[in-house]
Amino acid sequence: MGRLVVVSNRVPAPRDRLQPAGGLAVALRAALKEGSCLWFGWSGQQVSEKEGHDPEVSLDKVENVTYATIDLTHAEYDGFYQKYSNGILWPLCHYRAGLMDYDRKDRVIYQNVNELFARKLLPLLQPGDQIWIHDYHLFPLGQALRDLGVTAPIGFFLHIPFPPWSLMRALPEADALLRAMQAYDVIGLQTEDDARNMNDGFSIVGVKAKAEVFPIGIDPDSFAKQAEEGLSNPDVQRLKESLRGKPFIIGVDRLDYSKGLPERLKGYEIFLERYPEHRGKVVYLQVTPVSRGNVPEYRALRRELDEAAGRINGTYGDFDWTPIRYLTHPVPRALLASFYRLADAALVTPLRDGMNLVAKEYVAAQDKANPGVLILSHFAGAAPDMEAALMVNPHDADDIADALHKALTMPDGERRARWDHLEPDVWRVTALTWARDFIQALGKARLA
Repeated sequence: MGRLVVVSNRVPAPRDRLQPAGGLAVALRAALKEGSCLWFGWSGQQVSEKEGHDPEVSLDKVENVTYATIDLTHAEYDGFYQKYSNGILWPLCHYRAGLMDYDRKDRVIYQNVNELFARKLLPLLQPGDQIWIHDYHLFPLGQALRDLGVTAPIGFFLHIPFPPWSLMRALPEADALLRAMQAYDVIGLQTEDDARNMNDGFSIVGVKAKAEVFPIGIDPDSFAKQAEEGLSNPDVQRLKESLRGKPFIIGVDRLDYSKGLPERLKGYEIFLERYPEHRGKVVYLQVTPVSRGNVPEYRALRRELDEAAGRINGTYGDFDWTPIRYLTHPVPRALLASFYRLADAALVTPLRDGMNLVAKEYVAAQDKANPGVLILSHFAGAAPDMEAALMVNPHDADDIADALHKALTMPDGERRARWDHLEPDVWRVTALTWARDFIQALGKARLA
């Protein structure tokens, strides 16, 4: 059996290569243990522009995985990552075309960096390799490899949503991007809606519809164990003591306009206004690590959230009670697992996302004898398989307020019944089944 070659924009940092802390590394952990593997991508480092920039590939082998990375120049990082990937493709794929800031030169840099990835990966490939490319940063990479003569099976997985053609066509040369994706033998997306949108786009531009659904999950056994064993951690104990027996609500989201955070805080504000019996008697922890802090839209979002949290705390707080505990720094994943276990309710209310693994982690972390209640957006990718959650429209603040009240006053029997319905799907669709199913499909493509 040949190697699995994983290609992503970022490669795990050296400190995370033995014990992955999150993201794609955790999802691929089981697949990477099978035989010899290569993981190729950007190092995360930027270097000064030089005439004829031709970065060297840095190799680092950890157990059975060889990590191969290249540096990017400041201009490449800015055009490829900041402006085209995150300033154009990210908002477009999250149905926010109005936030796109298109400049043709950024598209050229995006294409050039994908071609750079292809040139640098080519000498590392071996006969029998299967190549698995990840996410929107690298849409054109498959075609760039084919242009260099690569005949190995190449798969592509999109971790974020894919919009309908009526939105996608707002991207200049969207038709060329979709045609280039015919270079892939297997194309995977998170949900039926996303695969349908992409296949509709393929059909409209006159190429084969080949998008399939490969839903991603977590490692529920490991996460559940982590949540339970972590209860004795001093930081978890400190949180528990600070609650003083009050019901505990948690929200955990990277700072991003797709997460519905202003709408969520508005819902919590209406909850306190409409249901005064909860004032002073509930604790809401919102963990929102800042990301892309130098992008104007993200700076504006942080100001909006800072102001909303301050307004709510100022209006409803008391000398011995703070309505929202609002953190903008990350909390270690091991701590979050136990925080989820302590929480009576979790708010997972994105405006649009690919899957949302926080919802699955929250379910996995629960004590089955006394589970909390998941409040979930209809627009989370996980929603179709988690209908036993309290489903809300994140654009409706009153809906969020009512769901919070219902969650905190729900009888024990109903909480357990809802968790009993949620639990099987979290254990059925996992990170292992996701990677296994995709790699099997890629293997069949080799034989076709």
